[in-house]
Amino acid sequence: MPKKKKKSKRTPRAKSAATPKRSARKENVSKPLPESRFLNRELSWLAFNERVLAQAADESLPILERAKFLAITSSNLDEFMMVRVGGLKILQKRSPSVRDPAGMLADEQMQAVSEKGHEIVTRQYKIWRDEVRPQLEAAGIEQVALTEASEPEQWAAESRFRRDVFPVLSPQAVSADSFPLLQGLGVYLCVRLVRDSDSRLRAASGDAEAEEQEGDFEFALIPMGRALPRVLPLSGDKRHGYTLLESLVTHFIGEFFPGREVVECIPFRLTRNADIELREDEASDLLGGMEEVLESRRYSRPVRLEYGADASALTVEFLRDALQLTPHDLYPIDGPVDLSFLFTLHGEEGFGNHRDDVWPAKPNPRIDPEEPMFATIAAGDLLLVHPYESFDSVVRLIEEASVDPDVLAIKQVLYRTSKNSPVVAALERAAERGKYVTAIVELKARFDEARNIEWAREMERAGVQVIYGIHSLKTHAKVCIIVRREPQGIVRYMHFGTGNYNEVTAGLYSDVSLLTCDEVLGRDATTFFNAVTGASQPRAMEELAAAPTTLRRRVLDLIDEETQRSLQEGRGQITAKLNALVDTEVIDALYRASRAGVRIRLNVRGQCCLRPGVKGLSETIKVVSIVDRFLEHARIFCFSQGGDDQVLISSADWMPRNLDRRVELLVPVNDRECSEHLKSVLETYFDDNTNSWEMLPDGSYRQRTPGDDPPIRAQRVLYERVVEAWKQAESSRRATFRPLRAGD
Repeated sequence: MPKKKKKSKRTPRAKSAATPKRSARKENVSKPLPESRFLNRELSWLAFNERVLAQAADESLPILERAKFLAITSSNLDEFMMVRVGGLKILQKRSPSVRDPAGMLADEQMQAVSEKGHEIVTRQYKIWRDEVRPQLEAAGIEQVALTEASEPEQWAAESRFRRDVFPVLSPQAVSADSFPLLQGLGVYLCVRLVRDSDSRLRAASGDAEAEEQEGDFEFALIPMGRALPRVLPLSGDKRHGYTLLESLVTHFIGEFFPGREVVECIPFRLTRNADIELREDEASDLLGGMEEVLESRRYSRPVRLEYGADASALTVEFLRDALQLTPHDLYPIDGPVDLSFLFTLHGEEGFGNHRDDVWPAKPNPRIDPEEPMFATIAAGDLLLVHPYESFDSVVRLIEEASVDPDVLAIKQVLYRTSKNSPVVAALERAAERGKYVTAIVELKARFDEARNIEWAREMERAGVQVIYGIHSLKTHAKVCIIVRREPQGIVRYMHFGTGNYNEVTAGLYSDVSLLTCDEVLGRDATTFFNAVTGASQPRAMEELAAAPTTLRRRVLDLIDEETQRSLQEGRGQITAKLNALVDTEVIDALYRASRAGVRIRLNVRGQCCLRPGVKGLSETIKVVSIVDRFLEHARIFCFSQGGDDQVLISSADWMPRNLDRRVELLVPVNDRECSEHLKSVLETYFDDNTNSWEMLPDGSYRQRTPGDDPPIRAQRVLYERVVEAWKQAESSRRATFRPLRAGD
């Protein structure tokens, strides 16, 4: 196979004499940066969740899509509370005098986060009560109030309760001194019962000393568990009536306590600290150690209590004391205590007109279903933009490799996978056929640890060589190397990506895949992989940069090159798309570049601790955030380099954890057609004026509107381009005569 042409490197220009304007820029760059230049990371994340919540409030969206965004904001807050608030609570105890880059102490951050968190929750449930629930009812999807249900619904509810629920659930008597360990994020009922007849008399006497006292009552808990579905259909005179499990149990609560007087029955949910990491220096067995982490996370310290807003002060105080919570941790909920059940409603059949139109992914026009993937990649690099272009092509490449007799080895990093992963199945099949298969399975992928442990064991049984990541680092790179024997010798086919090898999330997340057999990238990928699996210092690589060794330095060098070019030639440009911008060293480099006159455009989906548009600091920096039907997840970078653009993709965001504590890759896209395609994708995002939010210097966001311009929705534009290219390719194939050969 002939060597592929590499993009030529631009010859450096001779430095010109500095003009007064350039001298002023140099002087500005050297000035000290102000202390107030960073925004708080936690508040920036909450601002992102507010942008997601704005989708739930968007009246132009179908009602089930609005419900879905409510569910997303709920699950987002769950993770934020578990990880970020959990981490802040640890910081409060261990380092109360340490300030974050924004100058805030842990106590100050907790106060600010609590205020903003409660504000978001209040808005969530107002949208649910005033907008989403009524419109769902108008669409025929109604949450039935059992006290007002029709006779058929009452019959269905009682039948369901006695047949499926009552035999499963069990109450547990509790006290503040003997309170059980409750599972995080599980829904419970707290039941308050009158202790005895004397207590009832005292409570009814009406004098000042007869006020309700905790000692007059007993408490019991009923866990809803996970064996029963939370959303229960109720047949009746409504198109699609349903009730929630906790509402059904509350309606029949007396059945659990015959002969007792139930005063109160309150749903609640506890969130526990998930910011628990494995002490690898103390774990002799990584697999066993991770299982211990999972167990510890289930019963770690509580960080949040959500409970029905109509709960009495007595019940709230009982739960608060038993769980040792602060007032910041209490969240009264005027509605269902967990809105993630709306995911179930979104998936109900028969309501397609209340959901977004389906955008089925299309294959890349260059991929011929009748040609092997190896032949397609050998003809030139392929760039896939997901989910518009199908991730099936990546899966197909690995599946073809698993049965191809000329494939000798497959090497792959797995960070997150799907429940029934075809990629894992292909790796197992390849190993069973005698191929040399190595998989780096990251056991420390937060909230996917259990699944990854299961996959690791299964692959080992199939004969796959499984490496459990790297000591003290998370392996987050997305790379697959396929080593194939061909007439001209050994050829390495590679997939580099910005997203996980998960065909389910690949249909929901916006990501990028690069398929290539470039010789230089092949050598670099092998060097990288061997360093990871061999626990050795990686040798210098020609084009790839890897964290935690060279990626940070490469990013800073690329920014600095634009800074110097702008100082010398009066021009420089950086365009980047990423999920988070938190790293202070990178932010300071961007500030210096802005002071030098570099035009910087950043598309940051979530956390951004940089202040754009500040006079004398970041006047040339623009930050936007896209929130739409697909989760923006791709990391794409373009550095102008005086007109000889360097385009790269990466698994890493610009965060300390990615640059210093994870194994990541930064991959140059050298093929001219692929790099131009990526530049076009970047430009489309900055053209968006319907689902784009512009960041202001104080960290707040303002949604862009079309005004007098035509509305542009980036995700729709990208999908329509893919569909058009696919139609043209299909039309061309139909117009081409293809003779049958022997064996066809």
